[in-house]
Amino acid sequence: MQRYDVLIIGSGLAAATLALSLPASMKVLLVTKKLLADSSSYWAQGGIAAVMGSDDSFDEHVRDTLLAGAGLCDEAAVRRVVEAAPAALYWLIEQGAPFDLEGGDYHLTREGGHSRRRILHARDATGRAVQDILLERVGARANVRVLSQHIAIDLITDRQLGQSPSATANSVHGAYVLDTASGEVMTISAGFTVLATGGAGKVFLYTTNPDTATGDGIAMAWRAGCRVANLEFVQFHPTCLYHPHAKSFLITEAMRGEGALLRLPDGSRFMPEHDERAELAPRDVVARAIDSEMKKRGLDCVYLDITHKPAKFIVSHFPNIHARCLELGIDITRESIPVAPAAHYTCGGVRVDAVGRADAAHLYAIGETSCTGLHGANRLASNSLLECLVYGRAAASDIVASRPSPETQLPYWDESRVTDADEEIVIAHNWHELRRFMWDYVGIVRTTKRLERASHRIKLLNDEIDEYYRNFRVGNDLIELRNLVLTAELIVNSARLRHESRGLHASRDYPGLLPEARDTVLTPGGGG
Repeated sequence: MQRYDVLIIGSGLAAATLALSLPASMKVLLVTKKLLADSSSYWAQGGIAAVMGSDDSFDEHVRDTLLAGAGLCDEAAVRRVVEAAPAALYWLIEQGAPFDLEGGDYHLTREGGHSRRRILHARDATGRAVQDILLERVGARANVRVLSQHIAIDLITDRQLGQSPSATANSVHGAYVLDTASGEVMTISAGFTVLATGGAGKVFLYTTNPDTATGDGIAMAWRAGCRVANLEFVQFHPTCLYHPHAKSFLITEAMRGEGALLRLPDGSRFMPEHDERAELAPRDVVARAIDSEMKKRGLDCVYLDITHKPAKFIVSHFPNIHARCLELGIDITRESIPVAPAAHYTCGGVRVDAVGRADAAHLYAIGETSCTGLHGANRLASNSLLECLVYGRAAASDIVASRPSPETQLPYWDESRVTDADEEIVIAHNWHELRRFMWDYVGIVRTTKRLERASHRIKLLNDEIDEYYRNFRVGNDLIELRNLVLTAELIVNSARLRHESRGLHASRDYPGLLPEARDTVLTPGGGG
């Protein structure tokens, strides 16, 4: 058994911020199931929202966030994050973040749903630029040990130690972690455990997320007895590159912020007919508009056009998008970009408080894994990396001021009654089946019947996977599939409880808006 002061599961911006915000006196283990750079944060293009301009204000950023969140944001949480944003950004700049400058000041761009230019960015690859700096600093910290190619299997709780806590007294003492190269399962004891595993985009067939986004933190927290909230709100990014070899390459919203227009194959615009804000409407509005036009006209995609801007402007502002599209034979200075929506961001997650504490003692959830109240029913563009920064720093401060879980001898992983898997092809088939029916039945527009069909199929998959998990040695694919199916079940159960259309949850059976906005909170063993 290995003992650490803090165990961080994940390697995105929230995890890196936390690791760098903890004092050098604390012994920290950071576990990531692939390489450090394999996170959604690394692939984020747009930027980070913060009030930095003289013509902007906290009240305006708060108002824009609340409006995008469709009445479901926690206003206190929104204000707390917005007001903490400038300090968090200056901390990031001190770390070496290379944000773009213009005329000696930071260049601020604008994205959908924002009333002002307030997005700091590093060209069109902000996530990569920021993560390269922070992960280099994490690697240089003597007190931080990094384990790549390791995946957490489950949290170790009081219940696994033979104790019988009440529903509100469960505590987390660490986690079981699989070395995916050797197959060895490690027992990690920790004073504090932090889930920073990202979202669950891979539950859908088409997503902008990396392969790591399999809902691991949400599933582990649920199995540890923690509540989850608002998982029905899955944000579909409106403009994902539509190309057989693109592998869901994201076309940043900042392109629309800089004047790009959405067009039909005949060249006509359609967004003004759907919303007065046109291309600068929030993502849920734009995604539904594109979905509607595609279904109505039998289209595979629509087109994003920025050719009316000077070529020099396009290449300087969007060099990575320009280069990637050019590799695929699309010159965005002369041609429109074929785009379609794809699952992008999990707005709900593990229910946490103002500093990221989950229901179980000594357990935190930060970043996309969590539900802080910031995003409500629809995340405002570029508030996600901001949330990672603010809650990573807040959780670090709270950990330093809190009493850790006591050092206890934890049980080792028991493999005495399992054998090697005999038909791993079953895992691949179940994975594909899940992602296909989630896309078909739990996508941008839902119906009660579709949700019921998804629920029925999830139950069948759960039975198969539980049997597989009990009888065979665990591997990376099985762990991820187990987490994906559970997270899919929580998403569907949440969607079935919401009898209205609000934000990212659009239902044909309940097209209206209820007079009172309420969170959908699921409790283990207690339903909604």
